[in-house]
Amino acid sequence: MSPHRAVQRFLISRNTVASAFTFFCAVCAVAACLLLPSATADEHSTNPLVLRLSLNREVEPVLATYIDEGLADAATRHAALVLITMDTPGGLSESMTDIIQHILTSPVPVAVYVWPTGARGASAGFFILLSADIAAMAPGTHTGAASPVISIGGWQLQVDETMHKKILNDALAFLRSYAEKRGRNPALAETAVTDAKAFTEKEALDGKLIDLMASSPEDLLHQLDGRSITRFDGTKTVLALKNAAISPFELSVRQSFLARIVEPDVFFVLLMVGVLGLYTEFTHPGMIAPGVIGGICAVLALYAMHLLPVNFAGVLLILLALTLFILEAKFTSHGVLGAGGVAAMLLGAMFLIRSPLTSGGVSLGVALAATLPFAVITIFLMRLVLRSRSWKATTGREELIGEEGIAISGLHAGAEGMIRVHGELWQAVCPQAVPEGKPVRVRSVQGLKLHVEPEEAAVTENK
Repeated sequence: MSPHRAVQRFLISRNTVASAFTFFCAVCAVAACLLLPSATADEHSTNPLVLRLSLNREVEPVLATYIDEGLADAATRHAALVLITMDTPGGLSESMTDIIQHILTSPVPVAVYVWPTGARGASAGFFILLSADIAAMAPGTHTGAASPVISIGGWQLQVDETMHKKILNDALAFLRSYAEKRGRNPALAETAVTDAKAFTEKEALDGKLIDLMASSPEDLLHQLDGRSITRFDGTKTVLALKNAAISPFELSVRQSFLARIVEPDVFFVLLMVGVLGLYTEFTHPGMIAPGVIGGICAVLALYAMHLLPVNFAGVLLILLALTLFILEAKFTSHGVLGAGGVAAMLLGAMFLIRSPLTSGGVSLGVALAATLPFAVITIFLMRLVLRSRSWKATTGREELIGEEGIAISGLHAGAEGMIRVHGELWQAVCPQAVPEGKPVRVRSVQGLKLHVEPEEAAVTENK
């Protein structure tokens, strides 16, 4: 190789490495820009910042994480106020408690605003509304109806008097623990828990459950500008919100995706698809697609199970249902095992999610829509597996078992001879003497040697 060509190759190689390194650095820079918080204009603006969060669905773990991250972001950006607009029927008590704890300890004042017209802050939303530094409602909204109930799949479960008092007193004590310090009316607030009482915005304002009414977020900020409030720790703060810039804090793509996963109905469907996909792959190896889909759905269901208050009894009932479906395919029960499996799976769906404050369980429609196809497919697949065990091999030496052959030469008892099977000559051993030209039946294959018996003996044995 000439020196000139060697230098040329070295330069090309060096340029290639440099280009690859530059591309790698560019990718890292883009990733860093995506991962790091964006420096928005409001961070450098002289106008006060109001970070707006939206609590517009059932209270659940992903939403609680979203609220917590929003409060932390407001503190980092030194916001003047966090505005949480609310329209919720309630939700899980654990998530509600988490949100309230972060609101009470937030270094930035928090205003919870039931909005727009027609919205509600019911059940867990009522607890969250009263925990804020400023509680406000729009015209045509309502709040309250916060009686603790034990509900499974939307169906209220009756409990004994002792358990009912325990749940009720715990909710009342939790509400009083911060309502009094917020300057709210604890006696009236307790009626929303003890009597399931609901309040319109005017009733809530007259009863000193909320601080003010406002027709829009801008109207609310206008009324709050210059207002002095007392924080939960007793310190006084004057809100300076003139010409405030409202910056929305949105759910991330990840949170939006996870919010769908932790919905009880979606979680139940993922669990069913995961179990069915893995079951199909195990019973019919090599199909690949059911195993891949089932594995992904199962992992997503396990993640949701980690966040949701899953009842272990519901999981056991679903596993029992799967067992009964398999037994239905294996034994003749005239449908008793299958019906028991359907009943067990429906009960498992109803018990799967436990929510002490609201109906956060799997809906009956989704449970029925998933259970019946699951039962049919599971029983059908298992019957295919059981039937395949009795199928005769169609390839390889095993296909010779049970086939008829003709003795080419006389077979002596225990001695090797030759027979013809499928037009091929094979060495064969028979425990009995077989004359030339007589039929024999293959019983087993050992290497290149067939073990046979006279056709008459085989027919007698089958009879």
